[in-house]
Amino acid sequence: MDLLDECDLSIVIPCYNEASRLPRTLARTITYLATKPGRHEVMVVSDGSTDGTIEEAIKAFQNLPDNVRGKWFGYKPNEGKGKAVKVGMRQAMGNRILFMDADYAVPLEDLARAEALLDQGFDIAIGSRAASDTRIVEHQSFVRERIAKAFGFIQRNYLGLRLKDTQCGFKLFNRESGRAIFEHVKLTSVIFDGEMLWLAKRMNYKVADFPVEWTHDPDSRITYNFVRSLKVLWDMLSIPFLHLASAKVRVRTAESIPIETTSPIK
Repeated sequence: MDLLDECDLSIVIPCYNEASRLPRTLARTITYLATKPGRHEVMVVSDGSTDGTIEEAIKAFQNLPDNVRGKWFGYKPNEGKGKAVKVGMRQAMGNRILFMDADYAVPLEDLARAEALLDQGFDIAIGSRAASDTRIVEHQSFVRERIAKAFGFIQRNYLGLRLKDTQCGFKLFNRESGRAIFEHVKLTSVIFDGEMLWLAKRMNYKVADFPVEWTHDPDSRITYNFVRSLKVLWDMLSIPFLHLASAKVRVRTAESIPIETTSPIK
């Protein structure tokens, strides 16, 4: 496949100093895609990493199956997971676009559930750790779970989101919804998921959630303290005000955004 050829599925993996975890995640991702019908791409987006994240992506992309291509992007300085996901979503060439966390907390075998929802006519399918059939292999710490539940409660009531879990890092979009929504996403902090889903509701996209198997990795790149929690809360409360001038219409095209490095393989 050439760099700009359309494909069936794009997988966007946002990274910040993920040199230690990325090799395993890419190996599992490539193995999964090798047997999946169609043509696919894996996209690593380095959010200002200072370790060997990009170098590990280059190694993993050296010998790819014929139906898989690898891309990597990077920029500096570190701006937040939301920025990395936005870069990937707006550069993806797949008819469907998945973004997933670099820790492989949700196995790609759960993608079939998301694809089934898009086949039924939904525009977006999001993994949910709160769904009835979800299996939590390893829980987050008590404090992180309490913080997540508190923010979830505020989001549901303040933003009008009826989804029990907005933060699970395993979300599938059709290309139209992914590009249109991320054209308007402005937050780069961890709460960008809430903004993205608020925009999806405002733009009348159909969203469904599905159960996943989820394993917490204690080696998290996102840490919480009182000051950070206040910043995230402020970002969440600002979401409606960031879009006061936006029309409630779907945007069907998205321009490319500047990045510092792009290195395709295959």
